[in-house]
Amino acid sequence: MTSSTTGRYLVLLEDESTIIGTRELTRLTGIRPANTADAAGAAPGELFSGAGGIVLHQLGVALIDADEEQFASLQRAVGETGPIAGVEAERRVFAIGEPTPPADGEFTWGLQAVRADASTATGAGVRVAVLDTGLDEQHPDFAGRDIVTGAFVEGQSAHDGHGHGTHVIGTACGPRTSQAGPGYGIASEASIYAGKVLGDDGSGSDSGILSGIEWAISNGCSIVSMSLGSPTEPGAPYSEAFERVARRALERGTLIIAAAGNESQRSAGVIAPVGHPANCPSVMGIGAVDSQLQVADFSCGTVDNVGQVDLAAPGVDVYSSWPGAERYRKLDGTSMATPHVSGVAALHAQQSPDRSRALWTRLTQSARRLPLPATDVGAGLVQAP
Repeated sequence: MTSSTTGRYLVLLEDESTIIGTRELTRLTGIRPANTADAAGAAPGELFSGAGGIVLHQLGVALIDADEEQFASLQRAVGETGPIAGVEAERRVFAIGEPTPPADGEFTWGLQAVRADASTATGAGVRVAVLDTGLDEQHPDFAGRDIVTGAFVEGQSAHDGHGHGTHVIGTACGPRTSQAGPGYGIASEASIYAGKVLGDDGSGSDSGILSGIEWAISNGCSIVSMSLGSPTEPGAPYSEAFERVARRALERGTLIIAAAGNESQRSAGVIAPVGHPANCPSVMGIGAVDSQLQVADFSCGTVDNVGQVDLAAPGVDVYSSWPGAERYRKLDGTSMATPHVSGVAALHAQQSPDRSRALWTRLTQSARRLPLPATDVGAGLVQAP
């Protein structure tokens, strides 16, 4: 794996201080960043070119290319009575999932486990943003669906040249009936907002994800599903920038759901901490279970006071859509568990006007309790209404 950081920095601005914060950033560093308010939907790299930085206007976060002296100047400003709330290195992030062999049955075991196969809710009228590697819009199972795409990877369209994005979108919002095999989609009538924040190699950066979140909020998405992340070390602090963004999203009616990570080797006695950005308190972190409702060997867990698993969902041998002639594939990962929760969240959102923290509460209170540690599965197995 390449370096865990990009060499650039995220600058967190205080609440309601984007304009004055941008001015202060320029005063301290000499950098005059571009602003997404002036070029909505553009990829971070495109705005970044020639400007040395960008400001994600709605989120109050700037991405800059700073030298040591500029970085030190910003660090000194943190904690003062000014608009600069924090500075942190931008991380690289990756799609979380591994391939396994094909499936059968009327519905996938995952749909049955979360009771989506028996739910009358379909997610109709609910906007679900899935931030990943994009979507194969030519896949026959998505014909006629309400789909909006956005591309936040420089030089790439929203088309899925990797596969991971099409797979997770299929679980969250694909069909419950398919002529080619088992029904595998949960919110089968939800509006799909497919944001490409990871490239065709399956990797991306914090700025692409934040741009996708801003796009989702701007488009009124109630749910943002992120089957991506980067590993963390035990005791390492969560990203204050992502935590503030997640809180701001909740205030605007958007719940962010993210994969806990696949770094554990439980069979060898290793439980890795919840990864970034799922370890933020205001991001719902999702662990994975298998068809026997046991914790998946790879699923990260709550190991300290930083980051926790909030819910669990099916994440082993998960059958869903795949780009190109192959059409379908099975994958393992907390990436596969996350869209189960996001799809179920859309079903709950259809049945109730509750959003944000109220939707979070509905998901955890209605979960099926499992005879497993809450540190591994949180409130339990997510359940459809």
